[in-house]
Amino acid sequence: MSADVPVRPASTVVVLRDMPGGPEVFLVRRNLTIAFMAGAHVFPGGRVDAADADCDAAWCELPEGGTSSPAAPPPAFRVAALRELFEEAGLLLARNAAGDWITIDDDAARARFARDRDEIHSGHVTFRSVIEREGLRLALGAIVPFARWLTPPIEVRRFDTWFFLTRVPPNQRPVHDAHESVDSEWLRPAAALARARSGSMHLPPPTWATLRELEGFPSSDAAMTWAATRSVAMREPVVVDENGAREILLPGDPRHPQREAVSFETRFVWVDDRWLPHTFIR
Repeated sequence: MSADVPVRPASTVVVLRDMPGGPEVFLVRRNLTIAFMAGAHVFPGGRVDAADADCDAAWCELPEGGTSSPAAPPPAFRVAALRELFEEAGLLLARNAAGDWITIDDDAARARFARDRDEIHSGHVTFRSVIEREGLRLALGAIVPFARWLTPPIEVRRFDTWFFLTRVPPNQRPVHDAHESVDSEWLRPAAALARARSGSMHLPPPTWATLRELEGFPSSDAAMTWAATRSVAMREPVVVDENGAREILLPGDPRHPQREAVSFETRFVWVDDRWLPHTFIR
């Protein structure tokens, strides 16, 4: 793949919920017909559209402290994150005029918002029009940026992706869209990693790294505090050929130019149409 493949802005949202055994994350399985990451389990997300930059205070509740920090993602990335979360998972992080989270827990509401998801996806209505019709304000501060990844040039599509962390809102439950994703489930990070190690789940390296960083937290509060206080640097994987095998090196690997102390595996090998840590290759 040529390095001339354009890099598109994108957002991804890691959704947490607290369970007796520890926090779980929501993962969707991408449709096998999609060109990018087909069949992989990932977090809901997608590219930033031009309309996502239209995020004034009339319909968006800005994060505390604003969005002007040069180290923070532009507001359009937050709008895209929440739009994609709604389209792909049916979760709507928005508050009503009283400041309460929107409730989607009855059949009529679920049917109404399901139609909205389809119409936004098809371009028949805008995300903003749905928010305004419902008398809501989008909660841009409910998601916390904690990582940024740049797709290497070997992929058919390349993205500059901000990763955000959030909690599932009360009285809502995620449901995959059955278009871009064909399945979904809640899993503890360690359980998802165990399935990937056994070969029953495909996790792209950034998803793997994110789960490894989250697996030690005892609660969503602890994870959110970590996300809010960490320094975010661009992570750009490097692809190399090693004895005829394609490998991908993540920041923190001894052979990667970016020095970073990480707790996750940093060297992956392309085997059986998926990336696996080289330590699991026999």
